[in-house]
Amino acid sequence: MARLKNVLIVGGGTAGWLTACYLAKAVNALDPRSVQVHLVESPDIGLLGVGEATFPSIRGTLAAIGLDERRFLVGATATYKQGIHYRHWVRPPGTPGADHFFHPFNAPSQRPGGPDLLPYWLLGAAPEGMPFADAVSMQSTLVDHSRAPKRARDSDYQGPMNHAFHFDAACFARVLAEHGQQSLGVVRHVATVERTELDETGAIARVVTKEEGDLTADLYVDCTGLRGMLIGNVMQSPFRSRADVLFADRAVAMQVPYDTPDTPIPSYTISTAQEAGWIWDIGLQKRRGVGYVYSSRHTSDDRAEDVFRRYLGQAGENLKAMHIRFETGYRPEHWRKNCVAVGLAGGFVEPLESTGIALIELATYLLSHLLPSDTDGMESASRHFNDMMVARYDRIIDFIKMHYCLSQRRDSAFWIDNADPATIPTTLQEKLARWKHRPPHRLDFVTDLEMFMPCSWQYILYGMEFKTDLEPMRSAYPHVAAARHEFAMIQQAAIRALDDLPDHRALVEQMCGEHARRELSRESGVVRASA
Repeated sequence: MARLKNVLIVGGGTAGWLTACYLAKAVNALDPRSVQVHLVESPDIGLLGVGEATFPSIRGTLAAIGLDERRFLVGATATYKQGIHYRHWVRPPGTPGADHFFHPFNAPSQRPGGPDLLPYWLLGAAPEGMPFADAVSMQSTLVDHSRAPKRARDSDYQGPMNHAFHFDAACFARVLAEHGQQSLGVVRHVATVERTELDETGAIARVVTKEEGDLTADLYVDCTGLRGMLIGNVMQSPFRSRADVLFADRAVAMQVPYDTPDTPIPSYTISTAQEAGWIWDIGLQKRRGVGYVYSSRHTSDDRAEDVFRRYLGQAGENLKAMHIRFETGYRPEHWRKNCVAVGLAGGFVEPLESTGIALIELATYLLSHLLPSDTDGMESASRHFNDMMVARYDRIIDFIKMHYCLSQRRDSAFWIDNADPATIPTTLQEKLARWKHRPPHRLDFVTDLEMFMPCSWQYILYGMEFKTDLEPMRSAYPHVAAARHEFAMIQQAAIRALDDLPDHRALVEQMCGEHARRELSRESGVVRASA
């Protein structure tokens, strides 16, 4: 029985450095010398920074590793995200009916003892024509008025409104690298891995680098992205494609400057449906990150770039587009012997709903929880890890597919094919069949396996104008007057919150300015102390 002493993360970027920071913090919380975390990354592999959207879990992760919020905002050029604004997903542009809906991060409002508002919204007790998200949450009103989710006086990563962040992924990785080395004891190796050697059991014995020779560890974490250098090429863990369900497999993206330095920054991701996919539009501090996610089976790369440039208009003129390829799917064995994949090396779900970094977080949480104290516990830990990751991927894929298959669009082959029952997982079909007669309930979900809580399913379901017929059960909901009062109170609370919460850009600039002043004060103190 050999004690587990060393972890080697192969690959940097968001996956590598987030894993390194979290592991170093979590496993060494009681004994700083218990496990040494090393990371090796090549100097020759660049990082993309087109603009990354995250899930609210990121706040807990950044707080857990002890990264100051203001330092994070400055270093990652980050802004706040309160949800996703969907345009033209229900029907094509120019068609009669609503052309957008909002998926807020706040759960529907419900005071203790108050009625569950969803059934009453379905039965028409909310103001006529008011979308579900607008009726049950004040968040859509706040983002429509460019409000931030918190105030500068609020504690790090805390605020009245649930939120996540937008940031430049390359800048974020650099912030994490600095924090991991300076504050958490992560050892960085700048070296190119040339080959990997196995021992007699088929486990990894060492990675051999060009610059530093052999690097050895008790556990190897593959963060090499879509290449899957260790888990795929060396450990031969197969990839299970889900392209039969989610068709998008390409993206074309750009970094787009703002017209003026004071351009308002939306505190949400904009997702605009197109003929063969959708366009993300993310506001960072100095620019937008914009990209078109599309299916190569339903359009060409040239046509996709034309559609994308038409969306951008003059803002995209003379800007070079980046073309990215990917495939939705995962490895059923993320963890094989002494090698575990985190991030794209283990799997990928197309970018809708921003699950990429959230899946990195999940894998890192699981790894830190299951990490055995000795190498003999590796097999049991890996089975549990793999079961949990597969379950999460399958549920996420169901959730993302629901966006597509509920669309009323039939203006292109892409949308027609997405509505084909043969492309809809049985698990999702069964859920949708149940929800025709009753709304989603927490008992429909296994909480520990879900990334998206019931309210997120509700926001998408009814934003996409899904029909749940509660009329036969109307008598089961007698508190119509109380529900109407709650709907009115939410609207009044939203108006009051407009006066309490600052403008989004103004808050970001204030927080960044406060960090700059703190750093100046610290540097002045160091100079005085050394004088």
